[in-house]
This record gives sequence, structure tokens and C-alpha cells, in this order.
Amino acid sequence: MALLLNKPNLQVSHKHEAFLSSSSSFLMGTHFTTFTPFSGEKSYCQNRLVVSAKRISGLEEAMRIRRERQLNGTPTASRRRPPLRRGRVSPRLPVPDHIQKPPYTSSNELPEISSDFQIPDAEGIVKMRAACELAARVLDYAGTLVRPSVTTNEIDKAVHQMIIDAGAYPSPLGYGRFPKSVCTSVNECMCHGIPDSRQLQDGDIINIDVTVYLNGYHGDTSKTFLCGNVNTATKRLVKVTEECLERGIAVCKDGAPFRKIGKRISEHAEKFGFGVVDRFVGHGVGTIFHSEPLIFHCRNEFPGVMVEGQTFTIEPVLTLGTIESITWEDNWTTLTKDGLPSAQFEHTILITRTGAEILTKYE
Repeated sequence: MALLLNKPNLQVSHKHEAFLSSSSSFLMGTHFTTFTPFSGEKSYCQNRLVVSAKRISGLEEAMRIRRERQLNGTPTASRRRPPLRRGRVSPRLPVPDHIQKPPYTSSNELPEISSDFQIPDAEGIVKMRAACELAARVLDYAGTLVRPSVTTNEIDKAVHQMIIDAGAYPSPLGYGRFPKSVCTSVNECMCHGIPDSRQLQDGDIINIDVTVYLNGYHGDTSKTFLCGNVNTATKRLVKVTEECLERGIAVCKDGAPFRKIGKRISEHAEKFGFGVVDRFVGHGVGTIFHSEPLIFHCRNEFPGVMVEGQTFTIEPVLTLGTIESITWEDNWTTLTKDGLPSAQFEHTILITRTGAEILTKYE
């Protein structure tokens, strides 16, 4: 489940370290405002951001032209679908008392982003693998339910039941008042879609984001599924988004800079003229749902290197059109501003000496 940033131009400190200002940090569906440099130190990021803005503007123009060409080759009927409308959201589903619940369920407040990098010990890795394997199985099952006329609420109920039957807790449920057990983001919904009474239509795409809490550890994964006959441009978007995730994971290993992830993802997305959303980031995950490091999927110069044993998510969101977004009044559902489709894929990974183990991979 991705974190949403209010502003992408975060500052970093001179010593190549960064932390979040606790007075302004919020998660999922709201925002946090900035990285704060250590006291008495200069931020060196400003000049770089000016140069970057000039370079990105050219890329954005090339991407815009390419997207127009793609869309011009797509029939109008499939190019512009009716905009998403909020359906009826049913009451949250119960969880048996014997199931272990994460600490945040006792509060309606969004937890702060933890500054702790999560590096499980040997026992923790075993539990982490179990949680991630369950999340992957649940996501695979949820994908089998995707077809025209099925409601996202029905997917939520099925996912909820499978998770509690396994003795786990659906992590999104009750996280900062999120009312459901899974996120279902359809078509132009970038992230954090709330399951409701809307029926899936032929030609839709839907990202299903599953996180489970099992034996004190979270496993987090998502995938974008095709519903019926999806147009060529949107199918390409989905395919390239998954490829971006794979390429981002491929650069991960002990000692690798985090910024390599965004560079590799952006390089691949730009070949096809797709936008890489900068407001949603990956995050550390383990005993805590969301922690540092924050994983930026766009080009960036933020500091920090990966450490063997770390667990975090990579979850790029790509768009067919603009990367600008709007958020509904529920403070969760975030859509592309131009109404064009977006896609997302996510894995939880474990950093090793020579690479990365995908913990949420399921065959």
C-alpha cells in the first residue's frame, strides 16, 4: 500500500542523510510536506532541482506527443471511458477476536512514518516470508474474481474472508479510518481506491492491493488486472508498468543507491511515453506497515544506500496521460487529473548481498 506525498521536491541534508519532520508527516491519502535537513546544515538540493526541472520539461513534452500518437490510434469509444463515480460503501467487515491486530487499529489517527529501517532477524525473516507468501496467494485469488459485473465490494469480501481464514488480519482495515480490507483502484484511480458497489465493466483495469498482518509482520503486494477486452494502449500501459517494477528490483542489492530504482523505472517508462507518478512511493515494511526508507520511483537525487537484510516495497504507478492527480473527499481515492488510465504493480523485497529476494512472488 503506497504512501502519498503532497510535494515531490523534498529537501535532503548535506551529509546524505534525511529524516521526516514529525510535525508534518502523514500517510496514505493525506500528505507529508518535506524532508528537513539536520540542524545547522545546508540543503544542497535546490540548485539541482532547477537543472532537473529544465531536463524533465523536455521529457514531458516528448511523452505528451507520444501519448497523443498512441491515443490517436485508439478508437474514441475505448479511449475515453465514463469517469469513475463513487458507489455505495458497505460497513466494514468484522475480524474475530483471536486474530492478532496491528497497533494502529486501536486509533483513528494515521500513524507517523517510522524512521526505523526494518531489518528482521532470522526468526523475523521466516515470519516475513510467511506473511508475504499469504499476501501473494490472496492477491492471486483476488485476480480470479476480476470479470465484468463483479463489484469491488465482492472482491473485498472474498479477500477479507481468505485472510481471516488464514489467521491473519487485513492490514488496510482501520488504518487511519480506511474502511475496507483491500484497495481496489479502477481505471484512472491511481491508488487507494475504496471497494464499493460499482460493477466492473468490460475493458476496465483494476489494481488490487493486498496487505496482510500475520504473526506480527506485514506482507504487501499489488497487481493490475485486465477485465474483459481492454484496449491496446491500456494493455501496453499495464505491461510496461510490470516491466518497470521488474527493472527496479533488478538494480537492488547491498550497497546500491536507492535512487537507482527511480532512474531505471523512469528510463523504461519514458521509452513508451508513460508518466511516472512522483507522489506515491514505496516504503519499508515488516513489523511496521510503513517506515523509511521511502522508495521514489521517479528520477531523483535523494541519498541513501540499501543494506543487506532490509525489507521494503517497490510499487511504481504509471499513467497514460498526466501524472497530476485529484483526491476525493474520502481522503483516500486518488485519480489522474485528466481521467486517463493508470496502472501499478508492487512487491515486497528482501535485500541480499548480491541482489534482492522477492518475498511476495507467487507461482
